[in-house]
Amino acid sequence: MVGLRRWCSPTILRLGCLAVLCGSCGHAGAQPEPSAQGALSPAESLARFRTPADLRAELVVAEPTIAQPVFINFDERGRLWVAEYRQYPEPAGLKMLSRDQYWRAVYDKIPPAPPHHDRGLDRISIHADSDGDGRYDERKVFLDGLNIATAFAQGRGGVWVLHPPYLLFYPDRDRDDRPDGDPEVHLEGFGLEDTHSVVNSLTWGPDGWLYAAQGSTVTGNVRRPGATGPDGKPEAPIHSLGQLIWRYHPEQKKYEIFAEGGGNAFGVEIDSKGRIFSGHNGGDTRGFHYVQGGYSQKGFTKHGPLSNPYAFGFFPPLKHHSVPRFTHTWLIYEGDLLPEAYRGQLFGPAPILSHVVRSEIQPLGSTWETRDIGYALETTDEWFRPVDIKLGPDGALYVADWYDGNISHLRNSQGVIDRENGRIYRLGPAEERRPREKPRDLGSLPTDELVGLLKHPNRWQRQTALRLLYDRRDASAIPQLTRRLGSPTSQTALEALWGLHACGGLDEALAGETLTHSDPYVRLWTVRLLADDGVVSPPLAARLARLAATEPHVEVRSQLACSARRLPAAECLPIVRSLAAHAEDSSDPHLPLLLWWAIERHCGAEREGVLQLLADEEFWRAPLVAEHLLPRIMKRFALAGTRADLLICARLFRSAPDPASRARLLQGFAEAFQGRSMTNLPDELVAAVPADSPFAAV
Repeated sequence: MVGLRRWCSPTILRLGCLAVLCGSCGHAGAQPEPSAQGALSPAESLARFRTPADLRAELVVAEPTIAQPVFINFDERGRLWVAEYRQYPEPAGLKMLSRDQYWRAVYDKIPPAPPHHDRGLDRISIHADSDGDGRYDERKVFLDGLNIATAFAQGRGGVWVLHPPYLLFYPDRDRDDRPDGDPEVHLEGFGLEDTHSVVNSLTWGPDGWLYAAQGSTVTGNVRRPGATGPDGKPEAPIHSLGQLIWRYHPEQKKYEIFAEGGGNAFGVEIDSKGRIFSGHNGGDTRGFHYVQGGYSQKGFTKHGPLSNPYAFGFFPPLKHHSVPRFTHTWLIYEGDLLPEAYRGQLFGPAPILSHVVRSEIQPLGSTWETRDIGYALETTDEWFRPVDIKLGPDGALYVADWYDGNISHLRNSQGVIDRENGRIYRLGPAEERRPREKPRDLGSLPTDELVGLLKHPNRWQRQTALRLLYDRRDASAIPQLTRRLGSPTSQTALEALWGLHACGGLDEALAGETLTHSDPYVRLWTVRLLADDGVVSPPLAARLARLAATEPHVEVRSQLACSARRLPAAECLPIVRSLAAHAEDSSDPHLPLLLWWAIERHCGAEREGVLQLLADEEFWRAPLVAEHLLPRIMKRFALAGTRADLLICARLFRSAPDPASRARLLQGFAEAFQGRSMTNLPDELVAAVPADSPFAAV
């Protein structure tokens, strides 16, 4: 056995070094010092702002009307809603028992859900511009006395509120801005260990699910209260340890981790094609791109390994040049008010650095890379702490300013915090492109006018109209939306597809047309929506496999791999076989791992199906298979280590069609046994090992 260990050690040592480097991603570096400047009035602070010559910042609301704004959005009436995080950093009514080296607290109890909770200082307020002059001169408080409430989303007849450890729904079906009754607890079990990284940034996806982020240094043991499994026992929680994007389907009452890993995620950006991003506060990147079922880099020392021990890899952050510690949330501008040059640019608030940066975001295979090109807003006011940015109904950008001389969770918890301040700014064109108007109530529009808004050039208008279509489920819109699929404007066709899904009009019959649509994102989202439940018919599965063989667009191939992983082996593996033939994807940042994760899901109960992939010598020799999949397949079975798994290893060695394939298998086998005993291997495996390997000589 010594020969095999000597042969594999250099490879494994290199892998070990990478793991150590990735484990340093906790970013526990020096805390920023509080500012010695002193607070400025809103007018004084505004006077210090610098913007590009064609942009202008305006104050729209400030203290004492609001304080500690951590999250903002707009409702269908165009009103600004604000989560005021006044209770931060310590939850009311809890006693801290201990805190570890990563700042994770242990409290004496699990706080009860509202209305029986320990009342805190947090609130959700509503602000309206009554005359269209750009100043929010009317204010209501929708909820008060909340206790660590980070985000909210309007929809489905009420307001959804992240109030860890709970996801709450406050019904308001008459839309009078007063909850109709006590909140419904839809989910419980979100960790409270670190209140600067709890679940946050609730937002609707184009698929009708609620999406949110879970940051660093918090856990999750999430379940639906009172839910039971098929055996009648309480439903098991879904466990997580920091850093992920999750989603929840309100009607189906399904919770799932959409993508694991990422940075200290505080923000969820869903762009006009439905891609999901979040920022990162660790520096040298602008954040992460999340794909369905993906695993991304995280702070492994801080959070432990990925949940899947057979992931054998992860996605790095977005490629970017070296930058200081950044922030969490950001936004891609897809409005219609700023000068055209800003369309598609990334706008990122950096609270530690007191500016809002602008970056280009460009394709890098099936994912993205970014490059800074300037600042949208910078200032000499050291108390300016931008923490959220949103696109408004008018096409302008709105920036929430925490406004404090200190932005360190450590020092906040030591009492260095100012809870009385907060500002929100509008970032618009220096010269307005159209007269300002009082926002209209989209919720009062008939369904056909909502469908019309799906062609609006401002993404906010489209997303809000789509959300209202999901609220209504009005089947009368299906014919109009079906006609829209033939639009020469690709975005219009994509919005029509989402609208059809919202109204119940997307089925397999229509998918026969949309899977061959000229717009790649219509094809992509057809695949995703139809496979979301993890079941497709055999004819549709066959169509997906054929599409995978011929699909020219790399992002569609990426989604095919993601969706294949959700399907049973009989439907999944033919799609994988077709995708693996795309030699051009061998160097893609995502595709090799996505295909591996689709295969790995079936290496347990459906191992014979996995081996059938290798019955064809052409599959072995595909560059993507040879370079990326063969070592991982062998490593997976060798690492599992049961007799049945090791006999699979023997079969793999015997099936290898050439020396290069055997070398790839040996690489994976050696990696699996690094540091493990190799005694008592099955005779069949010993006999199957290639004669020219170090192992064969032992």
